[in-house]
Amino acid sequence: MSAPRRRLTWLETLRALTRPKVAVMLALGFSSGLPFLLVGNTLGFWLRESGIDLAMIGFLSWVGLAYSLKFLWAPLIDKVDAPVFGRWLGRRRGWMITSQILIALGLVAMALVQPGELESLRMTVFILSAAVAAFASATQDIVVDAWRIEVSDASEEMAMLSSAYQLGYRASMLTTDALILFLAAGVGWSVSYIAMGALMCVGIAATSFAREPLRSPEAATEPAAWTLRRLWDAIAGPFISFFHQHGRKALLILAAVSLYRLSDFVMGPMVNPFYTDLGLSKEVIASVRGSVGLIASVVGVAAAGVSAMRLGFVPTLLLGAIVGPASNLGFSLMAVFGPSTEIFSAVMFVDNFSTGFAGTALIGYMSSLTTFGYTATQYALLSSFYALLGKVLKGFSGVAVEQLGAGRAPMDAFALFFAGTAAIGIPAFLLCLLLVRSHRSEAQVKI
Repeated sequence: MSAPRRRLTWLETLRALTRPKVAVMLALGFSSGLPFLLVGNTLGFWLRESGIDLAMIGFLSWVGLAYSLKFLWAPLIDKVDAPVFGRWLGRRRGWMITSQILIALGLVAMALVQPGELESLRMTVFILSAAVAAFASATQDIVVDAWRIEVSDASEEMAMLSSAYQLGYRASMLTTDALILFLAAGVGWSVSYIAMGALMCVGIAATSFAREPLRSPEAATEPAAWTLRRLWDAIAGPFISFFHQHGRKALLILAAVSLYRLSDFVMGPMVNPFYTDLGLSKEVIASVRGSVGLIASVVGVAAAGVSAMRLGFVPTLLLGAIVGPASNLGFSLMAVFGPSTEIFSAVMFVDNFSTGFAGTALIGYMSSLTTFGYTATQYALLSSFYALLGKVLKGFSGVAVEQLGAGRAPMDAFALFFAGTAAIGIPAFLLCLLLVRSHRSEAQVKI
């Protein structure tokens, strides 16, 4: 019979915040989140100001598919050392610093090339540079997620590190979603992207201070040469282990994870073009995101972390499935009432709280599902499932808004679009209810 999960006291929770690995996790979370919007929604802002139409902005968001396909090369990250840096820093830290350098180079290349005519060679190089940054960013996510899970000594510490990761991630989102707008308004997008590339030094510094996780006995005794058995284990082993561990429930888990953040993904590419068409200035957007948005993000992440430690990962997941999609309705209100700073501030608070809470809930839950020895691949599988459908569908977001705009005012089309993205969250909520019921049934059997 399994021992019941002990809840941390408030004093133990506060003490956990002082652990060195929490500080490292904050910095690595910042490094992981930094490129995400720079090849996604913030890039859409730059493209819209450069005269690119909504449909093309939606299609160009597909460079982010690298995040959803990372499970394809995650087995390599699990079983092979990084070139050059692997021998020096170890497997996890070696891949971290390799990917961080590539991200910085990709962002700087985007800044130097700049977007141009759609059919031009310059635009082709710009898109390829964005794709390199996205691929390296997805690789960084694989190894940082594996490091976070492997250095956790208990489920409570995993919840704490997941919260630290999300706080760092949200801090970088503030930088690339708000502060960069101030910078772009003053010195332009190119200099802003060069500055963002330089900020990847935060991740490089954190990697140098991080402790390399202990290898599993199996990994430590593996022969250096690749054999057919080792190749099969690297590719199929993580998936076989996952389905063996969770049985038929594995399909329910994958379905819930794949739909959990679908509302946010589909909405994402249109948010900044919406602000542009609504008439909000970069300075107003940046100031609200940097004040109200920052406070809401921290509160949301902290609330999810405390909820996960005291209630458990699954109940917290259910709460996130409610607050996440519901926040999209605020954007419909903005489209109806116009560019009101008060309404914008209220929407930003709700949206950032919801995003911080739901994101932390999902990260903590997925982290609890992995098996040591296959950490990178299994977490990459789960995080790919949660992003793949949304990454594909969001490419059509611009087309959807343009179609809804036929015979309607532009803001009416945006209002309908955002309301539709909120409705997309209903299936995820129902699946999370089934997960809660399954979790309670398993707990009763163990007792």
